[in-house]
Amino acid sequence: MGQVKVRFWETTPLDQLDRAQWEALCDGCGKCCIHKLEDEDTGEMFPTNVACKLLNRHSAQCSDYPHRHQFVPECIRLTPAKLDDLDWLPPTCAYKLRGEGKPLPGWHHLNTGDRESVHVAGMSVRGWTISESDAGDLEYHIVDRDDL
Repeated sequence: MGQVKVRFWETTPLDQLDRAQWEALCDGCGKCCIHKLEDEDTGEMFPTNVACKLLNRHSAQCSDYPHRHQFVPECIRLTPAKLDDLDWLPPTCAYKLRGEGKPLPGWHHLNTGDRESVHVAGMSVRGWTISESDAGDLEYHIVDRDDL
């Protein structure tokens, strides 16, 4: 008789995930690495098409994840305790969805077994971003996207 594969992302509370499970929950979209501008008067956030200089815009993965804070000190280490305070996470973010008790989207790699599924579904930054090294003023790069 075969073993039943435990779908930890559906059954384990976020604060009980081990480090490997927490990291595996990331859908690999890269949207959290997009620069956002905040209106100082209203607090409204405006996403741009400008990606962090460390983001590999094809894979949507950090090019130096273990050392990212050395190069980008303001990079946030996402933890279960910080989820409620980060209102800029995209609505498709697996951490955000699970924190709200919602299921992961069908295109998520934990459901499909394929890390490319986020890109095939058009849910990643692949193909529409530029690097902050090339962007110039962020004000000229504000985008209107429902998935950010």
